[in-house]
Amino acid sequence: MYKNVLLAVDLGEDLSWQRALPEALTVLGGSGVLHIMTVVPDFGMTIVGSFFPQDYEKKALKEANDRLHAFVSDHVPAGTKVQHIVKHGAPAEEILATAKEVPTDLIVIGSHRPGMDHALLGSVASRVVSRATCSVLIVRE
Repeated sequence: MYKNVLLAVDLGEDLSWQRALPEALTVLGGSGVLHIMTVVPDFGMTIVGSFFPQDYEKKALKEANDRLHAFVSDHVPAGTKVQHIVKHGAPAEEILATAKEVPTDLIVIGSHRPGMDHALLGSVASRVVSRATCSVLIVRE
């Protein structure tokens, strides 16, 4: 069993957690801490950010935090020790950074079947797997 499991979810994509959350809870085994995180993507280029209101990032992070707490309340069994984490940036980079910041024995991440776009660009899951310093469990749909 693992003591500290980091589960990365995309709150806008149910497939990112529908199978991954039960797997994370199973490997946690009723003890330890479920560190559940979501990432608010950045704009990619500074010029893009200039088209958004000045407080957009702050509001987006608060909204993500509220949604993550509601998600945990709705889907994680009562009594589970949970740490809520909201980050901002490139998802793979933020997942990897978080795995170094909080005690992490295992990263659990959902992934859909790769297509040609992932073969060319790479997916968040594949980037996490290739660079993580701890074990990673990829849960397919």
